[in-house]
Amino acid sequence: MRVLAVFLAVVFAATALAETRVPASELEVRLSYAPVVKSVVPSVVNIYAKRIVQANASPFANDPFFSQFLDMQTRSRLQNSLGSGVILGDGGFVVSNFHVVGNATDIRVVLADRREFDAELVLADQQTDLAVLRLTGAPELPVLEFADSDAVEVGDLVLAVGNPFGVGQTVSSGIISASARSGQVGGRPGYFIQTDAPINPGNSGGALVDMTGRLVGINTAIVTRSGGSNGIGFAIPANLVRQYVAQAMAGETELRRPWAGLTVQPIDGPLAEALGMAVPQGVLIGALHEASPFATAGLQVGDVITRIGRLPVDDGPEMQFRLLTLGIGVSTEVTYLRGAERHVASVALVPAPEIPPRNPVRIGSRGILNGLIAVNANPAVLAELGLAPGTRGVVVAGVEGPATRARLRPGDVLRRINGVAIRDTGDLQQVAGGRSNGYQIEFDRRGQRVVLRLRNR
Repeated sequence: MRVLAVFLAVVFAATALAETRVPASELEVRLSYAPVVKSVVPSVVNIYAKRIVQANASPFANDPFFSQFLDMQTRSRLQNSLGSGVILGDGGFVVSNFHVVGNATDIRVVLADRREFDAELVLADQQTDLAVLRLTGAPELPVLEFADSDAVEVGDLVLAVGNPFGVGQTVSSGIISASARSGQVGGRPGYFIQTDAPINPGNSGGALVDMTGRLVGINTAIVTRSGGSNGIGFAIPANLVRQYVAQAMAGETELRRPWAGLTVQPIDGPLAEALGMAVPQGVLIGALHEASPFATAGLQVGDVITRIGRLPVDDGPEMQFRLLTLGIGVSTEVTYLRGAERHVASVALVPAPEIPPRNPVRIGSRGILNGLIAVNANPAVLAELGLAPGTRGVVVAGVEGPATRARLRPGDVLRRINGVAIRDTGDLQQVAGGRSNGYQIEFDRRGQRVVLRLRNR
């Protein structure tokens, strides 16, 4: 027994020595990320943008009480933003974040070799926080290749490349912390890759790459209490970025989204038990527009969607992400449960229809409604504003000028004004064009009925 114990001790010691040892060769000493960095850095750029923003002249502008009595003027000021971008298309196409370059009046892009180019914004989408620029007069530039972001796994090594705090191009390393993170990031819902690679202000729009130097995602946001990196960063998956770049290179000026025409609810433990499911999975259809392509394919309210194509879906943002990465004009298999039975349907991916026509109007009459912009509800409007599939009537699309005092918001559905039913934008124009000392406005806001009583000045 003593001989055996000594033998085991020697084996354990040798194993420990093999796991933690001094590098045995010059090659092992020189192990480095440098080859990956050298291949990636030429495709990552620094971006300097300027925009004119409207700022409230009074600190009481957003106060619901004082704003009724004070004339809240706004003033223009120049805002500078600093960020990063990635060259992802031949012809000088660069991808960045909307919050870096959206609505910019002057955009300057600096390459890794210090060459500078003016850039124009060719496609921007605030909802996904993506924007595509095209460099003016740029020669052929190194284009970064896409990775399959659906294939990344938690624990994979990644590098983040960008321009944090404006100090210059910087590389940081980490791992994939989560490969399918849905929820609110940066004040907007979405579907993200999470990483602990340090990301700081200025990294936005930069590249998150794998160990082959391919793009895994576009860095977009962090969770922080101090303003610096706490090891919780988020990137927009490369598969969505790929679709975005393809549309920009095809000449699209707005992102074309497949329309689902439904609302869904994630399946949790109690709901799975109520539905007789062994484990929680998929999303439950709660509402379905009669023109929805899912309805056309045979799906119904109460069905549980479990897969889009070959990939599972477990909440609304994930389902929207799966559809958006597929694009317009194709069909996809949708796997769903109806009761205990599993079904597969082919769903056509089409844009939201503009039926009935939205017929936008801008109220120009004197009074508190001056500057109100409204449209007729249709599937395209509902998709843009995130309204329920069954919404009908007249929807507020924008609020400018004196109408800002009415406290109406985009997405509000007008029902009655001074007792007159508002069925279309023609009704709204007629009521707003009449003489009145004030208005009683009834509208729906996210399912709640609201009544406002306002007086003209």
